Amino acid sequence: MTRLRTPKNQAGFTLVELMVSVAIFMLICGAIFELMGTTQNRFRTESQVLSAFEEARLGLDQIVRDVNDSGYPPQNHFSVAPPVTAYAVSPIAWSPNYAPATPCQIGTAGGGTCASPGDFDLIVEGDVDGTGVQWIRYQLQGTTLMRGATPKGPAGTDPVTTTAGAMLPYVLNVMNNATPAQIAQFQAAFPAMFPGGTPQPLFQFTCDALNGPQPLLCQNPGANNSPANVRDVDITLIVMTPQRDAQTNQIHLVELNGRGHRVNPNK
Repeated sequence: MTRLRTPKNQAGFTLVELMVSVAIFMLICGAIFELMGTTQNRFRTESQVLSAFEEARLGLDQIVRDVNDSGYPPQNHFSVAPPVTAYAVSPIAWSPNYAPATPCQIGTAGGGTCASPGDFDLIVEGDVDGTGVQWIRYQLQGTTLMRGATPKGPAGTDPVTTTAGAMLPYVLNVMNNATPAQIAQFQAAFPAMFPGGTPQPLFQFTCDALNGPQPLLCQNPGANNSPANVRDVDITLIVMTPQRDAQTNQIHLVELNGRGHRVNPNK
């Protein structure tokens, strides 16, 4: 009878081979986890930028629509003279000395005599949503763009005072009126932004010329710079993401530009 002999020396991995295998496995796992972390950080950053862009786009589109629909209905839309609350005296309301008093004059970068409209304040007047003539106000308070809508008040009512209690946060992290230190920081990352190193007006106005076919920029006080003459409103909206880039620790800014063009007459 023949017995099966078991080999005394069986082949296997040595301790060195096991250590090398474990080391390679750890290197591969580390590379995979590092790639996953980088991907997650990139996704988080891109999501924040996209969210800021979408919020800014929605806000910009609404401002453009409100300006496009302003100035309606004009007074000559009625066969019998209506109360002043029933029609749009002007596409853009103003303060101080709102109609029928003498209009203020629009300026840019602190010029003019209007408290509103201005670089960071706009009050649209008109039946923009089919519910009657309204004052719709946009005002930048700190880094929050506020929006409020109220029915138009009777003659002698100040639009700024009337809309003050209706203002609600609309777009957050708006950096148009940033401090000098913030602007210097922004320009280090985005040199093309904030030309001249100064705050960027949220609103700029183009007025119908009194004598001539071409509208003029309402930049300095002048005869044509009444809010009632506003034809176009150029909007520049600069929004910052809530958090810094998870990879580079840099800030991200989104700048959107639009133009509202008033079609309706104001007479």
